[in-house]
Amino acid sequence: MYKLTINIVFVLLFICICSTVHADISVNFSIDTTQERASISPYIYGTNYSLGAAENTTARRIGGNRLTGYNWENNFSHAGQDWYHFNDNYLVQNLPWDQQQIPGICISEFQDECLAAGEYPLVTLQMAGYVSADGDYEVLEEETAPSDRWKEVVYAKPTAFCSPPNEPNIDDDYVYIDEFVNFLVDRYGDACSPSGIKAYSLDNEPALWSETHPRIHHDKVLCVELIDKSVALSSAVKDVDPNCSIFGPTLYGFAAYNDLQGAADFSSVGTGYEWFIDYYLDEMELQAVSAGRRLLDVLDLHWYPEARDDPNLSSGNRILDTLASYPRENAEARMQAPRTLWDPDYSEYSWIQYYFSDFLPLLPKIQNSIDTYYPGTKLAFTEFTYGAPEHFSGGIAMTDALGIFGKYGLFMTNYWGDLDDYVSAAYKIYRNYDGNNSTFGDTKVLSTTTDKVNSSIYASIFGNNDTQLHIIVINKNYDNDISGSFDITGPRVYSSGNVWAFDSNSPDISNITPINSITGNSFSYTVPSLSVCHMILDADCPVGDLNDDCQVEWQDLYLFTQDWLELAGEANLDDLNGVNFFDFALLAQNWDL
Repeated sequence: MYKLTINIVFVLLFICICSTVHADISVNFSIDTTQERASISPYIYGTNYSLGAAENTTARRIGGNRLTGYNWENNFSHAGQDWYHFNDNYLVQNLPWDQQQIPGICISEFQDECLAAGEYPLVTLQMAGYVSADGDYEVLEEETAPSDRWKEVVYAKPTAFCSPPNEPNIDDDYVYIDEFVNFLVDRYGDACSPSGIKAYSLDNEPALWSETHPRIHHDKVLCVELIDKSVALSSAVKDVDPNCSIFGPTLYGFAAYNDLQGAADFSSVGTGYEWFIDYYLDEMELQAVSAGRRLLDVLDLHWYPEARDDPNLSSGNRILDTLASYPRENAEARMQAPRTLWDPDYSEYSWIQYYFSDFLPLLPKIQNSIDTYYPGTKLAFTEFTYGAPEHFSGGIAMTDALGIFGKYGLFMTNYWGDLDDYVSAAYKIYRNYDGNNSTFGDTKVLSTTTDKVNSSIYASIFGNNDTQLHIIVINKNYDNDISGSFDITGPRVYSSGNVWAFDSNSPDISNITPINSITGNSFSYTVPSLSVCHMILDADCPVGDLNDDCQVEWQDLYLFTQDWLELAGEANLDDLNGVNFFDFALLAQNWDL
């Protein structure tokens, strides 16, 4: 009897533990459609080399290490340490040989693809000093620039541009960048034209030039050198196309943000600044005042998270490591990592957190630098990734990051990598959730969660039209569904909603259980474990809406007046029974200016 009692106790304890482990997590989500309204930049759903037709991407950058040594006159480029210091035809290798010789075709092919896809184009320009003179493969150390293997870059041509613009002089020793921009403007129009190149980037990752491209720029870049080059190149470009946007300085990561990767002169020129970003913004603003025009429009950074899955930074794995399989601790670290961008309560396992916690969370810190030293400058992450594109944790982290980019007002972000599997799902959940290119809204509204560890939420409308509300909610918990209580504040009364989702079982997005019961703008919904849900709520149309757009506006007043006058004109003026004055009173009462 004693043993039986003990066994019963253990069974009951086991049942209790199991029910606790698998119980839903209760989370309250709040949305206020009247608060924190701000435009979401359409260009945060961008890529680099990937063509995102299925993902309905919005922006594309041609950049990376290859572009530093790209010669527009002959289309040769330089691989640097990425591939044996080769000069070759890599950027145009898929074109027929005769087309590879057409000046600028690498960029014109890129621009043609962007135009066909309706994407915002960002073109990288050469600033390090030299570009490939040939495609004769390996450049030896003794052939480091200046040598016959290179053409010297000149930002502003001292004589007239070549005529016609697509026939540069390939026999001289120079490549002129403003002449290159002139060729693009002649072909596509300026940045204001529908087909023009919208923006140019001041080279790629200059803090790493001496490591990635030692045959081009042997010595480590200095802060003053980078400012001088940036000002000169930006000025030359804006002389040709004053309306284009300039992106810079394209820093590769936090060590470059901090002191330009240990630049030798930062200890002197950086006095009084917290980090290199402050110095760069201040100098570019001072130069703009002197020039009488902006020389930097977008602060261009790259973000490759340093977060790891083990508090011992010398062990475990970084979340960007490619693994044969991703253990739970690695996936959980990845799904939490986007919080480093915005959450002051979060501490990741990384050397940045350990040594530079005062600079985290990252986005508020960067925005403070912009507001302090060069107000009005936009922010872009023109390269970023959260790793594991084939794993659900990669899709959840990417979805979270894209929501954060919209919420915190970034101008452009460009994923570095192929749009595969779960990364593709993250883009589609915002840009093509139903296979018909239906999208998340373009205006963010206030959204909050009571559990930022296990969940994230983002909400939007289109313009000022809040008759349809889009909500993206994420469950980052491995074991438990979220029992979500959703409360909406705003003038619209929402009646029902559809839900599209992907989860840990598949990156395929499907239409799942709809929302059929909304009472007083509150509803409950179970968000499955390790899933992303896109909810689309529809409002009941108000009284006085005559054109079926669920809003009462001047168009409705116009329609009613037309009907009223027609009825009045047909009726006996002594008998106005055909005129519905009650409807008119309701319309006047509900008309929203």
